[in-house]
Amino acid sequence: MFAALSQPARGHLAMLAFSALVAGSFSLGGLAAPFVDPGALAVVRFLLAGALVGAAAATRGIPRQAWVAPWRYLVLGALMGIYFVLMFEGLKTAAPVSAAAVFTLTPLMAAGFGWLFLRQRLTGRMAVALAIGGCGALWVIFRADLRALLALHIGKGEVIYLVGCLAHAAYTPLVRKLNRGEPAVVFTFGMMLGGLAVLTIYAWPALLATDWAALPGIVWVTLVYVAVAASAMTFVLLQYASLRLPAAKVMAYTYLVPSWVILWEIALHGATPPGLVLVGVALTMLALGLLLKE
Repeated sequence: MFAALSQPARGHLAMLAFSALVAGSFSLGGLAAPFVDPGALAVVRFLLAGALVGAAAATRGIPRQAWVAPWRYLVLGALMGIYFVLMFEGLKTAAPVSAAAVFTLTPLMAAGFGWLFLRQRLTGRMAVALAIGGCGALWVIFRADLRALLALHIGKGEVIYLVGCLAHAAYTPLVRKLNRGEPAVVFTFGMMLGGLAVLTIYAWPALLATDWAALPGIVWVTLVYVAVAASAMTFVLLQYASLRLPAAKVMAYTYLVPSWVILWEIALHGATPPGLVLVGVALTMLALGLLLKE
């Protein structure tokens, strides 16, 4: 069945799986963030995920030409490292659903970087869709409080995470620009090695200072989930889709993430957001539909 799909359809399917897997990292990350340094956690995350992706790449063979211009992997790895560190830093104070809403601003930023790096142009419908999605995201970020929205009263955690999302948005079109024909798994492995190198230098003091044996169980559960599901698997899915779809359409699937996070929060805590917040979620879903329409 998968073999019968067109290349763009395969990219869409990959991003659907991506959005479902990414959502769990918000809810679990919110539980684990207070107990561990984000940089130290990101190093171990890249180490575990890199080992999994590297093993998968080795089974197919890693061509020698994949290591030409290794600076590409350092650039891409640094961008993803910035994203993950700032995500967990932001989740120390930002609610998971609110952080997921910040993530839905990524398609708008990715469209800008897509034009900057690849000269990808937006159609009128895509521009409208991004505007609708951005409004929906802002409505959720400000928790359906019009006074807070007008006063631009946004939490510190959301601001920190927004900077990380800028790095993520730049990453998506750069994958297509910097890829030289390497398979998605091989290219992902190179990126993870680059990210591991950059993060280890950055977080070395925190790595040594962390009492890993004393960390609560939720940190290890989160670490395994983000390394396997929200790193190794999603990196490959993102690389795969980025080679088959425009950057804005790839990141359009982030609009599904708040809905998935709401389901995670209901499952973990039985917590449902206020009804008015769901209006913003509905707007992001409308934006997704507009962006995916041919």
